Amino acid sequence: MIEIYAPSYKRAKGVKTHKILPSVIYVVHEFEEHEYRAEGHKITVIPNDLRGNLSRVRNHIAQVLLKNGGIMIDDDIEDFKLWDFEDKSPFLKSMKAEDILEFFEIAFVMAQEAGYKLFGVNIIGDKGSYREYTPLSFTNYISGSLMGIIPNPILFDENLPLKEDYDYCLQHFNKYRGALRFNYIHMIKKDHGNIGGCSDNRTIERECEQMKLFQRKWGSKIVRLDNGKKKGKKKETIFDINPVIKVPIKGV
Repeated sequence: MIEIYAPSYKRAKGVKTHKILPSVIYVVHEFEEHEYRAEGHKITVIPNDLRGNLSRVRNHIAQVLLKNGGIMIDDDIEDFKLWDFEDKSPFLKSMKAEDILEFFEIAFVMAQEAGYKLFGVNIIGDKGSYREYTPLSFTNYISGSLMGIIPNPILFDENLPLKEDYDYCLQHFNKYRGALRFNYIHMIKKDHGNIGGCSDNRTIERECEQMKLFQRKWGSKIVRLDNGKKKGKKKETIFDINPVIKVPIKGV
């Protein structure tokens, strides 16, 4: 059975993933162990000195806990949904725990057979963004909210703890020429309003600094900043903390 780990920080009472995936194990620091155990959660404890840098935590999970491969997932996932086409007219359908686990098993095998070491799901659930004839893609960003990891030597960049999943994807695209994304499946979670997690370390200043560092690493042709400029329109001062990734590999 594929192992599933979710890094968690200051959310003993706010974690949600176990409600849809009872087998998930929360990865928590030593100083919070008693709080998570008091809530009855399945946990594994990591040293306090990993605290403060999500990349270090992810590396510990990927290289130690998932050394044989498995799933790294966020701790606040509320639902998995897929586009169902049984009646020819697509509709969203929630996945049960057994369906999700079966999907993980299948995805793991498919990624291995394709020669990839990373897989994930769509980052958007809006029907307007989903193309029925592209259920899979191989050069699209895979969010750190769900990463299926086949054993590999790639590490999360500890200099980019706020852009670590983008960078991890680009490393995989560079080394393995792609990663497997299942576009017909997406997750439901609330990125705003849940205390703890990365929110404790995010500020607009740090985001700007990390974005510039990330762009310097990969170049402006691959990592682009969304600054609100549009041709033919008045310039607006907007800063999007999420970069626009343009992977120079042919294919979808």
